[in-house]
Amino acid sequence: MGWWQVDADTLATSRFVLSPLAETTAALMSLRWNAAEFPLEREWLRTYRPAYLERLAGDPLTAALVEAALRPHWIADFVAPPPTELEQPFEAEVAVVRATPAPRARRNIAEGLGGRLPSELDRDDLGARIADLLTWIWHTAIEPDWPRRRRLLEADVLARTRQLSLGGWQAALDGLRDGMRWLGDGRLQINAFDYPPRDISGARLLFVPNTLRRGWASWEEPRPLRYALIYRASGVLADPGAGRVVPGSLGRLVGAGRARVLVELEQPRSTSQLVAITGLGLGSVGGHLRVLLEAGLVTRRRAGRSVLYLRTAAGEAVVRAAGG
Repeated sequence: MGWWQVDADTLATSRFVLSPLAETTAALMSLRWNAAEFPLEREWLRTYRPAYLERLAGDPLTAALVEAALRPHWIADFVAPPPTELEQPFEAEVAVVRATPAPRARRNIAEGLGGRLPSELDRDDLGARIADLLTWIWHTAIEPDWPRRRRLLEADVLARTRQLSLGGWQAALDGLRDGMRWLGDGRLQINAFDYPPRDISGARLLFVPNTLRRGWASWEEPRPLRYALIYRASGVLADPGAGRVVPGSLGRLVGAGRARVLVELEQPRSTSQLVAITGLGLGSVGGHLRVLLEAGLVTRRRAGRSVLYLRTAAGEAVVRAAGG
């Protein structure tokens, strides 16, 4: 299995961050392998994959580059650099890919192909070609929907930060990605593959959610100072269609906004989490919660400095009866 040795300082300074580039790279992977798990993701692929295939059909060199750079269980390092600790605009992030030194890009490609670099990829513009493709995917298929995706990612970060504060790193990291778990003694298993262990003590460790893929690991070169574990936002957050209220049922009974809040309280959530997930304003969420509390459909409890809300048995019965 692959695992990293992590010291206390690295854990103490690690953080969850958002990355438009990571979301776009995840989109490239989904388009590359035509892989989707959820209905709306399959719909997204049906919408955008024909244009993606048409673009690569007109650019065989970039098509060959994508095939070589994205291999099963391996991604060329320069294609997916770790983000910075503060969220950057997509244009700033993709500029890092574009500026990849040509020798490094060629070396990264060869590493994934057993040390052999195809003659057609022995070029100086590999970084620029991948950057151009990522930029097209961003403007075409991600940027128009970024506000909604961002809300889902922010909600996931809020939920995991709460897990961390309540249960420590084991609670926050176990199950973050397939094969990932906290082993103890400073050892973090990052996947189930037979990779040599890595000591990342003293580096910055970042956790980056996305809405499309199960994730990957990345680090910067030539001297790894930042490591990133990209993972898929969990549960209902991974499926933008999950939890939607049918207007004719629960929404008609209590109102669409209030119904959405009630449905999302299947698990404990704070007001800020509900704002991020639903896209409703803080005042609207607060008003809906007050009504639901007065009706006995939700309850609340304090967890540290936060107040968490959860459906009561009566609230569960209403949601089930309405088919929400």
